[in-house]
Amino acid sequence: MTVVLAWTSTPEGRAAQDAAVAEARRRSLDLVVVPVQQGRPEVRAADGVVVRVRQPDERDRDIVGDFLDIAAEEDASLIVIGVRHRSAVGKLILGSSAQQVLLEAAAPVLAVKAPR
Repeated sequence: MTVVLAWTSTPEGRAAQDAAVAEARRRSLDLVVVPVQQGRPEVRAADGVVVRVRQPDERDRDIVGDFLDIAAEEDASLIVIGVRHRSAVGKLILGSSAQQVLLEAAAPVLAVKAPR
């Protein structure tokens, strides 16, 4: 069992990272970091938390599907994602990766907003 983090370099992503590390420590589980945007994740784990990075398939255009597949392969007991406020029109036009994770994940999802 693991905690799986959808890593981004945004303020929401950093808040999700902090929450994921705290949950992994509290539950005595490993943390699996999945970068869902370009960049190199630098996760500073708390004492006793093992951190591993799993890269999604770069050739696949379905990043959410890859992320959910990795979470299933890792037997995630918790999935942590960062979310930001979007207007109804923004959700309609652009869709919502967070919404897809919330609806399709087999494990509980902790959605974290950045502090104001």
